[in-house]
Amino acid sequence: MAESGYAWVTLFIYVIVGIIVAYLSKKKLGAGMNEFFLANRQLSGFVSALTYAATTYSAFMMVGLAGLTYKLGVGALGFELTYLCGLVLVVFFGPRFWLVGRKFDYLTHAQLLTDRYESRAVGIVASLLCLIFLVPYAAIQLMGVSYLLNVVSKGAIPIIVAMGIATVLAVIWSNIAGLRSVAWTDAFQAIIMLITSIITLCFLVYKGFGGFGKFFEQINHDIPQLISGAGLFKFNVFLGLSIPWIFFSLSNPQVTQRLFVPKSVSAFKQMIGGFLVFGFIYTLVSVLWGFGAKLLVPEIKSADMATPSLLALPIIPKIVAVIVMVGILSAAISTIDSILLTLSSMCTRDILKSGFKADISEQAELRYGKLIIPALAIVFFIFAYWAAGKRGLAFMIAPLASAASAGLLMAVPTIVGSFFWRKATAAGALSSMLIGGLLVLVLQITGYKPLGMWPGVWGLVICVLLYVGISLITKPPVEKAEAFIGYLEKTLPKYRFF
Repeated sequence: MAESGYAWVTLFIYVIVGIIVAYLSKKKLGAGMNEFFLANRQLSGFVSALTYAATTYSAFMMVGLAGLTYKLGVGALGFELTYLCGLVLVVFFGPRFWLVGRKFDYLTHAQLLTDRYESRAVGIVASLLCLIFLVPYAAIQLMGVSYLLNVVSKGAIPIIVAMGIATVLAVIWSNIAGLRSVAWTDAFQAIIMLITSIITLCFLVYKGFGGFGKFFEQINHDIPQLISGAGLFKFNVFLGLSIPWIFFSLSNPQVTQRLFVPKSVSAFKQMIGGFLVFGFIYTLVSVLWGFGAKLLVPEIKSADMATPSLLALPIIPKIVAVIVMVGILSAAISTIDSILLTLSSMCTRDILKSGFKADISEQAELRYGKLIIPALAIVFFIFAYWAAGKRGLAFMIAPLASAASAGLLMAVPTIVGSFFWRKATAAGALSSMLIGGLLVLVLQITGYKPLGMWPGVWGLVICVLLYVGISLITKPPVEKAEAFIGYLEKTLPKYRFF
């Protein structure tokens, strides 16, 4: 069977199984916003861990991170490990999100900020930040998948068709049963992602080099410049990429929303532990893919084509290549449908209800949320298609991902302060998010890097200064701050999270 035949058959099986899994999850679907967007806060530890992993580790890993390793070397491993190091923030902040989410019935982190600062504007601005900067991040997933499906199928699956398939599947799985279907399809997809990536690495190493020992020897002999020190990374590049990644678990709403959903303390701990194991393995595999591609396909015009070019080599069996293709498609879709759910919940709860229709019923709110999902998906598709056509394959996925996270980073001081600083004010939160977000956007559009530092670095510095400085000269919501922080101080010691 030709590559195109393998690709279409495997893709068809994947779609059918995914739809069956999504519909099986619908059996327990109840009514209401919490049920649709948070699965009624009743996910098990196993499913929570896999949906957390699938939501976080997207097409960026096997396409973007492998490409970054191909181009700049071992510093890519350090860059990605900063995310796992940043997971200490989840260990520290996650229990707080979980507790206040249940106590005050928060649906999103923007709703948490609205209540904590007693300001609708804070929640609306936090939501707008997410809407603006998550569009390119979601588009990355479509771009990575389209490159991969196009190459593996030998052009039988055009780029626009590949983007369309991923977009439609994300919308379908998001709408079938909300987070229940997304969580269960995420679990299914996470397993595919991990198993297929490991199997392909083994084919690559043993058929391409004769074993791991010889593989590492050849890396050391042929590309020493990529494994000495930080590889070809410059300090400002590494810092600019890594700072947003360290705070990814707090800044990205599709991730913080996952902190609301484990059904118990035990499930919460299982989620974090499972994610750490998954993330460490997946990171190593992605980086080794990048090194393997550099050795076997040394002359590629775009580093983002490293993984597709690797899968096109004869040492990778056709069936394995197309299964890996489905694994990376899974990674992309699991991130896109999570972003769709989160942004649609923010549009309805934090912008529509909070800013315009306070008296809207929950049923109407849910209807609007479901309608917003396909509208957002169309925006993602248009941006991805434009970016792929405008920039071509030279537009590297890893920097684009970090650039998107740099904008979301502007909400981090406001989030951190909400849990610990009683004197924090809405004015401080608003000014820091608005000015910091605008600064990052301008620097990214113009490409200007003062003193060589990337937009996220400058944005975070300005953001922190504004948040602290303006909060000190304005009046905080004393009663709400005491109720919020006081509740955590009294309640947290009663639970044994870690």
